[in-house]
Amino acid sequence: MQPERQLIEDFASTFHQIKSEVSKVIVGHEDIIELVLVAMLANGHVLLEGLPGLGKTLLVKSLGEILGLKFKRIQFTPDLMPADVIGTNLVVDEDGRKKFQFQPGPIFANIVLADEINRATPKTQSAFLEAMAETQITVAGTSYKLNPPFFVLATQNPIDMEGTYPLPEAQMDRFLFKLNLYYSDFEGEMEILRRTTTRQKTQINPIFTQEGDKIIEAMKGLVREVLVSSEIEEYVVKLVFATRPNILDSKKMNRRYNVPQVSTKYIKFGASTRGAQAIILSAKVMALLDGRANVSVEDINKVLTPSLRHRLILNFEAEVDAKNSDAILEDIRKEVKKSR
Repeated sequence: MQPERQLIEDFASTFHQIKSEVSKVIVGHEDIIELVLVAMLANGHVLLEGLPGLGKTLLVKSLGEILGLKFKRIQFTPDLMPADVIGTNLVVDEDGRKKFQFQPGPIFANIVLADEINRATPKTQSAFLEAMAETQITVAGTSYKLNPPFFVLATQNPIDMEGTYPLPEAQMDRFLFKLNLYYSDFEGEMEILRRTTTRQKTQINPIFTQEGDKIIEAMKGLVREVLVSSEIEEYVVKLVFATRPNILDSKKMNRRYNVPQVSTKYIKFGASTRGAQAIILSAKVMALLDGRANVSVEDINKVLTPSLRHRLILNFEAEVDAKNSDAILEDIRKEVKKSR
């Protein structure tokens, strides 16, 4: 069933209100702000890569204030343990008897900032896996549900910096988007200095004074109602299949489904099914923002790179030839477009 026109207009209006308030404290990076909001409304999580001091923490904290949602920040360090993230059972005295009582960790929030997640050990990083996939955590055999909405924005420093651990592929795949944050331009840097070195402070206004969680969940529900044609679904599957070297070796696959023979010499492993799901869901948000209840090819192309760049595992040859995932995905997009 197609969403009503008024609901679509309200969705876009609320989205731009939120974006406008966040932009009051984050100078530039309009595209990053938009994609973070798109991921949240697509019921996904974001991995944000960038050097320290670029406003990653301020972005997520401001988002929590604007939406009136519970916000927690977890600073990842090499000595951080899983119990420090998800919580643990404590022994308490009740009426003269000892018993275990669960003490929730900081992951029990609506918006969680996992700051410098790649500075923690893989064991602690994996503590997020169940929470991100199933919105629950399990301690000593007992499961605890996380209150919706639940949104994780994890930041990481470039992997070649000292004291970092690469995220496991299974955890990378749990993120809807991977976004790259760069330095501001010259004018942006000047504006940051003006805002942060004087007495004047930028005030942000909460969009929701109450029941912000229910409004966000309703917006996420509307996203699921956006229509996707079979032609668009085929286009997305072709894009994902074109990243998988083993599948492309099959001439039968190429003949039957017209999957283009894109060169995958730089790809060791391609995108998972979650990659296709990420493209469709985030493209639905893009459609609503454009006032439509159906997904277009342009919507797909807008979210292709952030949805798949972290899902491609490149080989040594890609490193030698200085090829990155973004460039490879652009080549794939062009080849698949020709085959349509």
